[in-house]
Amino acid sequence: MGKFVVLGLLLLAACGPVPVEVAERQCIESAQLAQKPRGSVGFAADSNGNFGTTLSIGISADYLAGRDPDQVYATCVYGRSGQNPTRPFSTRPEARF
Repeated sequence: MGKFVVLGLLLLAACGPVPVEVAERQCIESAQLAQKPRGSVGFAADSNGNFGTTLSIGISADYLAGRDPDQVYATCVYGRSGQNPTRPFSTRPEARF
């Protein structure tokens, strides 16, 4: 029984808040996806003359709902750290990608 209590406490500790700086780094992508969709295209060829392409598109529910990226960022940071961000997302270099 004692092992299960210790394991449970360790699992709960892993879910606790993170430092605000860590939360800010973790939440940048969510705010970026709220700004605009992302996409990439790839082309490949091998020595046998075979060609291939890839297409990747990322659209967030926040973007579709028209949510403000600053608010998405602030909500995410607060949810992970229990603190407000040190500065708005729109003032970060990552906001201009």
